[in-house]
Amino acid sequence: MPASKSLSPEQRALRGRLGAYTQHALYDPKETTVAARVAFNLRFLDEVDPERRLPEAERLRRAEAAKSRYYTALAYRSSRARQERAS
Repeated sequence: MPASKSLSPEQRALRGRLGAYTQHALYDPKETTVAARVAFNLRFLDEVDPERRLPEAERLRRAEAAKSRYYTALAYRSSRARQERAS
């Protein structure tokens, strides 16, 4: 049986936290997450102009609006979840 199967959820969380702290102690998080941040931002460019026909400034403006919409929707869902848990 693998060691992970015998760990409690709390122990698995601690093991994960150890790994994360080790990585952050050895590397700059901005360097290790570059690819993820690029992909995240490209998602909004693809959403607003998948064929890249708009002028660059307009494409970037719309992508920023799409990103703002995304974060606002997250905040809204989080607010609703907190409200439901409170009642």
